[in-house]
Amino acid sequence: MSKVIWKPGTFIYPLPVVMVSCGTMEKSNIITVAWTGIINSDKPMCYISVRKERYSHDIIKNSKEFVINLTNKSLAYATDWCGVKSGSNVDKFKEMKLTKEKAKNVRCPLIKESPVSIECKVKEIKSLGSHDMFIAEILSIDVEDEYIDTKGAFDISKCDLITYANGKYFALGKQIGKFGYSVQKRKTRRK
Repeated sequence: MSKVIWKPGTFIYPLPVVMVSCGTMEKSNIITVAWTGIINSDKPMCYISVRKERYSHDIIKNSKEFVINLTNKSLAYATDWCGVKSGSNVDKFKEMKLTKEKAKNVRCPLIKESPVSIECKVKEIKSLGSHDMFIAEILSIDVEDEYIDTKGAFDISKCDLITYANGKYFALGKQIGKFGYSVQKRKTRRK
């Protein structure tokens, strides 16, 4: 079996699919983004890439802040809808019956229905052609308490998160390992 060669394109999949909220509590918008990820751990930093012609682009460019709201199965319809409708024509919070929640470190609202909301402050904007990359410091992570286990750890398996790949949405599957499991020593049995 051999590999088929394709022209270069956007084919690093799956990606998280997120709803990015921006603006203020009074005048806000939501844009669906799949071009997002972590770029640094100390200071924690992330990015989103947004087409320059999108309504949210200038809101984020001018305010220098946004919130990444992770999406799950129950938000799949709203996630898709917010990705194909323009906030210049509709109030996405109202149309999708999503609840604005006040953030602690930024002026833009969190999406209450999201299991995890990540408050971000833009540090740099890189123009890359079709998209501008908004590089941001993560100021805080807001997690619904129902996703915290009895030991105080975040239990991602309870979230039903979704991903995006090649024009389709997928539910995340079950855990198959953890970081470092390939080199972890087996515990010795007690006699």
